[in-house]
Amino acid sequence: MRTSMPTSAVSAAPSEWHQIDWARTHGTVRRLQARMVKATQAGDWRRVKASQRFLVRSFCGKALAVRRVTENQGRRTPGVDGITWSTPEEKRQAIESLKRRGYKPRPLRRVYIPKAGQPNKYRPLGIPTLHDRAMQALHLLALEPVSETLADRNSYGFRSARSTPMPSVSVTRYCRVMARRSGFWKVISRAVTTISTMTG
Repeated sequence: MRTSMPTSAVSAAPSEWHQIDWARTHGTVRRLQARMVKATQAGDWRRVKASQRFLVRSFCGKALAVRRVTENQGRRTPGVDGITWSTPEEKRQAIESLKRRGYKPRPLRRVYIPKAGQPNKYRPLGIPTLHDRAMQALHLLALEPVSETLADRNSYGFRSARSTPMPSVSVTRYCRVMARRSGFWKVISRAVTTISTMTG
């Protein structure tokens, strides 16, 4: 039996990790993010801020943040505190611990890992605590809809649902459109200009 998920930050929440209805949790967060996108497009920054504040305080946002950091490859890698959230009880308590008031990030745990293709050389890697990672994931849920709405449409690197090979598709489509409107050499020159602009 599934427990009804709250949409309010102060509503009663499931007491057990396995009682969380993840489909409804994702739906609630997506609706809040869609509200941010519409408010950003309309320039209603007061509504954007209110939606962001609501999301980072909501149970659904916190639950998704904890789930994200406890179900990836680094879930068994602790920070300086040596704490990992491996049991359902620990994950449920972690949701309650994500509070902005009094929050202070911990120092990174510094480890050295071999460089790719250079086994005798090492590079430093800073590992934050799970609590800090969850706080980052929580605020990412509130910041990403706004940043993606305002981002350059021709930017592809380090973007959500985008990749660096995608510009070649855009350039090909651009060339096909321009080929119908102008001569061959004009298409080539404009394509080179477009590629130069995208690659900086």
